[in-house]
Amino acid sequence: MNATVRFYLFDDARARGWAPFTLTRPVGELRFGCLTQRERAERLLAARCSGHLSRSALVGFDEPDAAPVVDPSSVDAEATRVLLSSRSVPDGLELGGRLDAARLTIGGTTVGWVIPAGASLPAEATILDPTRDTDGPAIEVGGRVLGGPWDLVAGTPARIAGDVTELFADDHAPDGVVRIGRGVLSLGEGAEVEPGVIVDTRHGPVRLEDGARVEGPARLVGPLWIGRDSVVFGGGVGKSSIGPVCKVRGEIADSVLLGFVNKAHDGHLGHAMLGRWVNLGAGTINSDLKNNYRTVRVWTPGGEEDTDLVKVGCFLGDHVKTGIGTMLNTGAVIGAGSNVFGGLMPPSVVPPFSWGAGRDLTEYRFDKFIETAEAAMARRDEALTPGMRRVLAQAWASTRARRSAG
Repeated sequence: MNATVRFYLFDDARARGWAPFTLTRPVGELRFGCLTQRERAERLLAARCSGHLSRSALVGFDEPDAAPVVDPSSVDAEATRVLLSSRSVPDGLELGGRLDAARLTIGGTTVGWVIPAGASLPAEATILDPTRDTDGPAIEVGGRVLGGPWDLVAGTPARIAGDVTELFADDHAPDGVVRIGRGVLSLGEGAEVEPGVIVDTRHGPVRLEDGARVEGPARLVGPLWIGRDSVVFGGGVGKSSIGPVCKVRGEIADSVLLGFVNKAHDGHLGHAMLGRWVNLGAGTINSDLKNNYRTVRVWTPGGEEDTDLVKVGCFLGDHVKTGIGTMLNTGAVIGAGSNVFGGLMPPSVVPPFSWGAGRDLTEYRFDKFIETAEAAMARRDEALTPGMRRVLAQAWASTRARRSAG
C-alpha cells in the first residue's frame, strides 16, 4: 500500500460489547485462526496498522506485539486513511490503487472506508454503526462479519485450515512421531515434537510456530495452531489456536487461547476463549453443552444473546485466575482480573476484578491484583507497561458498580 496511506481498525458498537475481552483490549487484537484480526488485515493490505479506534478507556493500550489504541483526534488528516471494522474478515483488500473516497463492503454492507487526505473521519455515530452509511461508491471485499466472540471460537478450526494452507507450505514429521492422515504437519524454526506423539491430520493441518514444543504422551488433532514458544505437556489437544507462550496439558478442544495462558494440569477445556495471562488451577473444567441440548445464551453488556450454537464453553477475560477443581458452567463469562477458587462453581457471570469462592464474591483490591499480575508476567520475562497499567486501572474503576450490585 502507498506509504502516504494510514490504516486503522475500528471497533463498532457491537464489537465494543464483546465481553469480557473488550474491557481491556480492542477486538483487532483477538486471534482468529493463526492470526489476530489485526495481523490478518495487515497481511491483506500489505501495511502496518497505525492503531485501533475503540473505547476511550482503551486509549493507551500498548502491548509490545500489538498496535496501540489511539484517540481519533490523533489520526493524521494529511494522509489517506483506510478504516476497517475489527469484526470483518475480508476475502481480500486489494484497493487497486484507488485512493479516492469509497466504502468498503461485505455483501453490500459497509465495513469500512477509504478516506482521502484532508477529508474528515466518519462521525462517531457512523463508526459505531457503519451499516447506516449506504451512500457513495463501494469496493466489495467479500468475506464475513463476526457477530460475537462465540463466532470467532466456532469458526477457528476452518480458519486455521485455510491459514495453514496459505501461509505454511512445508510438511515435516520428526522421527518417532505417529502420523494419522495426509494433512500438513508444519514446524517453525526450533519447534519440537517428541517421539511417540500422535498427530492426527485427517480433518486438518497442524502448525507449530517457532520454539513450540510438544512432549509425550500427547495427541494433536488438526486443525491446530500452536504459537511461538508454547509447550504442550501432554493430553489431547485439537482444533484450537494456542499461544504464543502458553503452557498446556489435558483435554483442549475447539478453543482459543490468546497468549501467555497457563493450563499446565489436567482438566477439560472446550469451545472456550481465554484472554491473555489466564491461569487455570489443576482440575479446572468447563461445560460446553447443556443437558437439554438447546442453544446456549451468553451474557453481554447489552443483555443475554442466543448464540444459535449448541456447543459453547466459557469466556475468560485477561488475567483471570482459577483455583484447583474450579467448575465453569456452559456459556460462563468471567470478567477480567477475577480470581475464583474454592472448588466451587462460580456464577455464570462474574463481574471483572472479583475475588472469592462460588457465589461468595468480593472485590479484588487493585493493588493486590497488580502485584499478582506483575509477578505472573515476570515469570515469562514480560513487564506490565505504563499504558496497560492505566487501561487496567480504568477497567477496575469503571466496573466497580457491577461488583457492588453483585
